[in-house]
Amino acid sequence: MFDALSDYMRLARAGAVMLRNDVVIPDDYRSRLPWIARFAGGFLRMLPGGGGKGRPGQRFANALEKLGPAWIKLGQFMATRPDVIGVEAANDLSRLKDSVPPYPKALAIKTLRSEFGADADRLFAGLGDSVAAASIAQVHRLETPTGPRAVKILRPGIEREMELELRAMKRIAYSAQKNGPPDVKRMEPAAFIDTMARSLTREMDLRFEAGAASEFGEIAAIDNYVYAPKVDWERTSQRVLVTEWIEGRSLTDPGAIGSADRIDLANRITRGFLACALDHGFFHADLHEGNMILAPDGRLVLVDFGIMGRIAMPERIFLAEILKGFLERDYKRVSEVHFEAGYVPANHSMDDFAQALRSVGEPIFGKDATEVSMARVLLQLFDITRQFGMHLRPELILLQKTMVQVEGVARAIDPAHNIWQAAKPVVDRWTRREFGPEGLKKLAVATAREAMARLRRLPETLQKLDEALNRAAEPAPAPVVVKRTTAWGWALTGFAIAAVSAAGLWFVLIYEP
Repeated sequence: MFDALSDYMRLARAGAVMLRNDVVIPDDYRSRLPWIARFAGGFLRMLPGGGGKGRPGQRFANALEKLGPAWIKLGQFMATRPDVIGVEAANDLSRLKDSVPPYPKALAIKTLRSEFGADADRLFAGLGDSVAAASIAQVHRLETPTGPRAVKILRPGIEREMELELRAMKRIAYSAQKNGPPDVKRMEPAAFIDTMARSLTREMDLRFEAGAASEFGEIAAIDNYVYAPKVDWERTSQRVLVTEWIEGRSLTDPGAIGSADRIDLANRITRGFLACALDHGFFHADLHEGNMILAPDGRLVLVDFGIMGRIAMPERIFLAEILKGFLERDYKRVSEVHFEAGYVPANHSMDDFAQALRSVGEPIFGKDATEVSMARVLLQLFDITRQFGMHLRPELILLQKTMVQVEGVARAIDPAHNIWQAAKPVVDRWTRREFGPEGLKKLAVATAREAMARLRRLPETLQKLDEALNRAAEPAPAPVVVKRTTAWGWALTGFAIAAVSAAGLWFVLIYEP
């Protein structure tokens, strides 16, 4: 009872903030509300700072920032679903600011001592004041004998705060899933919040982020388009993440960069993302300007590996074929790829789908790069996929959302950046490797291994088939006459089950190695 009351109080506060920022109820539906709800919403919007400005997505982002860390994470998570909220709203939410005043250094030291015990004073002797603070963690600079480090420390009590906010979100999501209108049920709010909760649980353990940073660093070093800071494993724990310190300036304020350097930097942003996604199936999925640092030596450094994406080989082949098809204006092949992957229901016409894709692709060609937006192309693609009943995999949606982010950052650096042309060398390299002689050799080896594995399982499979045939040939058993079981019968049956269970437990304890 107390938990429910607490949840409803949190949800009431959230609703008030949403109403005050004019983001909850669209204009078309506001007139249908009860008069008391319309009066409350109007009153809240009249207060200083109420009403909100900008697009709906911008107003929504402002409201989420005021509600705190769990709601900010909700917005960031929703930004990965442009298929649900639209590309424009996804872009607005992906720029959510997460900056709050730092908590006292004494509390940070207390966390370090609880994590590392007596070694904390030795490992973190040169800890400085906070240099950046967000709602979940803050960063300090640490001087060590081998060079400076960046120390990310979770806020005290953030795990409990997240738990309470998520519990309230789950309450309303499950209610909407059960009682909401069909359009709301189709979005599966319960599954959405459950997925977000699992993601946040991992994000509350900084060892997961350390592992992602380490893996991404190894992958990025192959092409050197981008760079990831090295993890200091000795100083990393569940609530503390330590990496090398990166000097430089954030791309939120890139400063004076020459035109040639801007072109190169924009290309590195695009190619660095695609090389990791296509070649290795692992990519940074939160590529906004604040997570990119331009180092004095020219390196483009990525930070904050809390949100990462993975795509398996079938999805990578799908992505490469789509990009290659659009670049070559081969809409027939792009349509075939969608049908081969099973993304478009078979009851639709492949030729009709190719025609619809042509209406998206043709306006791209013959225009200057500044007139073509990936966000606009994806928005049109999402409209087409809905018309053809297409269901995209979540990892592909996350990938497409990140491509929109990448284009936005690259265009901010170089307004004439053409993401299609920048992607071409990476896509061509990948298709040559995967579909050329080397790729055919890999496919032959993989096929041979699968065939050998199937051959090794053949005797077992044949035995199961033989047993199934024998069972099918046996005459059907006579019908069983069910008699009413007396109380004594149930007692004897229960005693027999208990005796067998006890004997089995005794056998396991005595003889099991």
